[in-house]
Amino acid sequence: MQKFRDKYKLNFPLLSDPGHETLEAYGVWQEKTMYGKKSMGIARTTYIVGPDGKITHIFPRVRVDGHIREVLDALKG
Repeated sequence: MQKFRDKYKLNFPLLSDPGHETLEAYGVWQEKTMYGKKSMGIARTTYIVGPDGKITHIFPRVRVDGHIREVLDALKG
């Protein structure tokens, strides 16, 4: 993860969740279907968490195009 963070010059720590505890708590570890085959995976979702630790916005089914604008608008609002 350190290599990825350094490559993209991220200024925040990245976390790992190999046991899926956090993924399951947020409800994003879900059964998915691709080409008729079912498997477990992460549902792309963005959460904005306020300074008090409470979730202020949830963006389910994230698509790359336009998503950053949605997030920035929510942060400004």
